[in-house]
Amino acid sequence: MFLTKAALLVLACFFLSNAFYTSAATVNLDWKIEYTSVTRLCHTKSLISVNGQFPGPTVYVTEGDTVIVNVTNLVSNNVTIHWHGVRQLLSAWADGPVYITQCPIQTGQSYVHQFQVTGQRGTLFWHAHISWLRATLYGAFIIQPKQGASYPFSSPTTDFPIVLGEWWNANVEDIIAEALDSGGGYNISDALTINGQPGDLYNCSQQDTVTFNVTQGKTYLLRVINAAVNFQLYFGVTGHNLTVVEADAEYTKPYNTPYIVLAPGQTTNVLLTANQTVGQYYMAASVFSPAPIGPVPFPQTATTAILNYVVSSSNTNSTSNTTTSLGQLPTFPAYNDLQSVETFFGALRSQSYSKGY
Repeated sequence: MFLTKAALLVLACFFLSNAFYTSAATVNLDWKIEYTSVTRLCHTKSLISVNGQFPGPTVYVTEGDTVIVNVTNLVSNNVTIHWHGVRQLLSAWADGPVYITQCPIQTGQSYVHQFQVTGQRGTLFWHAHISWLRATLYGAFIIQPKQGASYPFSSPTTDFPIVLGEWWNANVEDIIAEALDSGGGYNISDALTINGQPGDLYNCSQQDTVTFNVTQGKTYLLRVINAAVNFQLYFGVTGHNLTVVEADAEYTKPYNTPYIVLAPGQTTNVLLTANQTVGQYYMAASVFSPAPIGPVPFPQTATTAILNYVVSSSNTNSTSNTTTSLGQLPTFPAYNDLQSVETFFGALRSQSYSKGY
């Protein structure tokens, strides 16, 4: 059998990468797709989850690692899991798009995803890739730089995965089935969410608003992921500027901005320095929807989390607590301000970019 030059090049890159990552590890995960009871907006429902978690598990790996995920389907729906943005070199069968790289995992069956994380570092995510199950089956996939490598920016104190999503009180599979049967639009989501929680501005939600604890003067890496089903989203933090340093697991030239914009499936890493007066500040996300023939219906209420300054530097983990009013939300452009969004994306540059290149 003769291989083409392109095939030989891929094989050479694969073997060289294996030889280079001498300290690479194998990350083994055992995932059960199962029903779990979740309450939001004073409404309890059974949704499809990974290992009973909503959102699903955050996966941390290191560049060069081999990832092995045994996925067992314990629900009545067919399921697949997709590793959004991961370069599947010689492992396309592990990628997960249903009926493209694999058949769905049927009830009671298992499938083993195995792939090596090659030539990438940064923030990506995983999600279901069949029907609308991605509305509840999703989580962060974080690739740390390989051993001995460093960030092309000052190392942050710690990082916070911030996963933006949507919540429906109804079963999401019923929502899309009704839309397909009628040929009309689908019922819009009942709330936007940050790490699965709607936040202070929604009914029955204030006590579960997600809080991120920071220390004054320290700098943090926010790993922002748009896991919403359909909407582009603004994201920002009251009183704080953000420095974009990565988009879709590619380092960028640092770019200071009061807000960022993410399309569905997009990830953006930003640095935030806790340089304001000790207190509490809102994080928020709201919809950007530049429909040319009138606005597409969307949730009108922003989802919120809390940036909480603490005195001790030892408490820097994401927590959930009850809080009082924090004042104003971050200021975003109008929901249909296309020019502001184009300005944001137009300012993004890769590290290798230079004018005229």
